[in-house]
Amino acid sequence: MSNYEHVIISRPDISSTQVEEMVKHLGEKLKPLGGKVVGTEYWGLKNLAYRIKKNRKAHYSMLQIEAPAAAIHEIERQHRINEDILRYMSIRVEEFPEGPSPIMAKREERRRRDESDRR
Repeated sequence: MSNYEHVIISRPDISSTQVEEMVKHLGEKLKPLGGKVVGTEYWGLKNLAYRIKKNRKAHYSMLQIEAPAAAIHEIERQHRINEDILRYMSIRVEEFPEGPSPIMAKREERRRRDESDRR
């Protein structure tokens, strides 16, 4: 089995709870295909660099997946059908990095900097 980082960009008009449910449901779809979700991160509602299907913002989620290539192809096929998903990307990686992703690390650094400025 290979390791993949899978990023999903979903419509802004769904709630963050619905995004988390969609990610959870994705993990359930992977089990019968021989894969599993190792870790997830919800990056939040962010501005897009350009409009996608008339949307200026979107929910970003990142999943770390261990699965065979056939399972990833099937998940991507289902993403193309799902109207809530604007874009997705799967990248094969040798191993998952330790700690949070760079996006989450930057957010944490910014939060710490803001707290120190308030003091």
